[in-house]
Amino acid sequence: MSQAETESKPKKRDGAGRKAAAAASLERLQRLASDRVAIEGVEPEIDGGRFAVKRAEGEPLTVTADIFSDGHEIIAAALLTRGADEANWRETPFAFISNDRWGATVAFDTPGPYRFTILAWRDTFATWASDTRKKKDAGVDIALELREGAILLDKAAGSGRGSKEQQKALKALRERVAKLAAKGDGAAVYAAFEEASTIALLRDVGLRENLSSYGAEVPVWVDRERAAFSSWYELMPRSQSGDPSRHGTFDDVIARLPDIREMGFDVLYFPPIHPIGQSNRKGKNNNVTAKDGEPGSPYAIGSHEGGHKDLHPELGSFADFQRLVTRAADHGLEIAIDFAIQCSPDHPWIKAHPEWFDWRPDGSIKYAENPPKKYQDIVNVDFYREGAIPSLWRELLDVVLFWLDKGVRIFRVDNPHTKPFPFWEWLIAEVRQVDPGAVFLAEAFTRPKLMKRLAKVGYNQSYSYFTWRNQKWELREYLTELTREECAEFMRPNFFVNTPDINPLFLHTSGRPGFRIRLALAATLAGNYGVYSGFELCEYEPLVTGKEEYKDSEKYEIRAFDWKREGNIREDIAFFNRIRRSEPALRDFRNLEFLNFWNDNVLYYAKRTADRSSYILVMVSLDPHNAQGGHFEVPLWELGLGDEDSVTVEDLVDDRQFVWTGKIQHWWFRPEERPYAVFRISA
Repeated sequence: MSQAETESKPKKRDGAGRKAAAAASLERLQRLASDRVAIEGVEPEIDGGRFAVKRAEGEPLTVTADIFSDGHEIIAAALLTRGADEANWRETPFAFISNDRWGATVAFDTPGPYRFTILAWRDTFATWASDTRKKKDAGVDIALELREGAILLDKAAGSGRGSKEQQKALKALRERVAKLAAKGDGAAVYAAFEEASTIALLRDVGLRENLSSYGAEVPVWVDRERAAFSSWYELMPRSQSGDPSRHGTFDDVIARLPDIREMGFDVLYFPPIHPIGQSNRKGKNNNVTAKDGEPGSPYAIGSHEGGHKDLHPELGSFADFQRLVTRAADHGLEIAIDFAIQCSPDHPWIKAHPEWFDWRPDGSIKYAENPPKKYQDIVNVDFYREGAIPSLWRELLDVVLFWLDKGVRIFRVDNPHTKPFPFWEWLIAEVRQVDPGAVFLAEAFTRPKLMKRLAKVGYNQSYSYFTWRNQKWELREYLTELTREECAEFMRPNFFVNTPDINPLFLHTSGRPGFRIRLALAATLAGNYGVYSGFELCEYEPLVTGKEEYKDSEKYEIRAFDWKREGNIREDIAFFNRIRRSEPALRDFRNLEFLNFWNDNVLYYAKRTADRSSYILVMVSLDPHNAQGGHFEVPLWELGLGDEDSVTVEDLVDDRQFVWTGKIQHWWFRPEERPYAVFRISA
């Protein structure tokens, strides 16, 4: 006999073993018997609840599930939600959708951690009421059913559910039914059960038979609004003096605040503002050798003047920085800074903590590399090197908490995909213990699954592939993924149109119309978007033709600009930032709906609020060189209108109003005039 056959034979048990097995069997029976209603296919739930679903304060969360039971009895279900510090659950009734699918919608007012789960039960009273109504309508005597109804009222009184007021109302109802039954007035008893107030009362206090639970609590993380809706303006503080021979200061940035706010931005973001190393300092246009006086790359962090908790002395003091934070807030701007973990070879950590770094066999420190590229002015820490846990991890947490204490609540993180996921999950959770409103933007132009994992472990915003999506088909495909697939529940893209590292090829040959096109797309498609200064001036000159690098990049030199020179697109930027604030539909990212415009060079889409009070149509010509136009569909059906009905249209760009009659209309774009159109429609 094989081992498998031996193991499959029934095991012999003595008296004690049989008793224990019987007890375990009874426990299983009772547990399963009570869990009669099936709850399946719960959405959203990220990796079985391993990671949190994300929402912003006040943003709706709709939970759906398959909920069903055997037999024909009526069932009911409730969504239970509570915050981490709340002892009691709040109930929201589920509504039937179709095919055993149910849904419930809630929203959370305060940032922080929440959880939800689901209860379902056989609704005995609703089943009784439905069956009794059918019998009465068929002329069947329901005297016995009315007695059963009275028994259900008694059971409801013993359920322990409902408020004192509801229990008081139930008592009054029981007494009224009993008096009517004693008089033999069955019609009045039935009428009492049919009253809307009775149905509502029994829904809240009635007995829940076969009460079943989902058996898991799904985490939800709720952010403050700026994590989901923001417009970023990135600048190099050292280039704000107006004179390329003078290093800019925080006071120079303060002088520019009205100018930046005039364009309507609400986040002002700085690349690293720390001391810059001298060793292997990079020169103009990333030259491997710097000349005397060249400032070097701000990403080569650390010198004898300090490291990640210090300011570059030419920018100013901490008092100057604090004044900048305060003055920015006065202009409706919040300061964001770069959290770049790499170090210059001169960083104080290297001497104080050599165990945090990689050393080569010859005793030299290993430079940052992306073979065959080598970044001689930067070295990386090693998160798992012996001695780095926990000291390095805690030091990096202290860096973030240090700047949090200085009034910075938004951090753009450089290359987070090259650092361990466990580190980010731990650090972000620790920061949230101090400030649940802290915001982290992941600058990770990497593989899709890595980007999504960073969002799962806690990043509030993520850079995206938008920068390289220019054709209609690829924009539709990518935005459908971001807004309709599971990643929409936890990943919020930030559509930066350009960065100091990315001078998009599309802009090299598009002229001013191309900048307006990319602005219109970013500002209306995304909840979060950003521009790197110079974009408003249509700066595009590349270092090398066909490469996404800026010539005379501010990463390696101080520059000066005329911020209002001819040919700028400041008015376009101000327009989009204005309507983003005024139109609630543009605050939502997931409400995007692509519509038909019969021209592959025109992208056409709608964004609307649930009540349709803010219904925005956007058209963008994707061709910066040629006139484009065509017929398009007006979504009359969404407003409950027929194909030949009319809608009122407000052209938000030209501030004029007209009427469209009929579903098919036509529009035309000339890139030199305006490559986009934005409308508000109403029935």
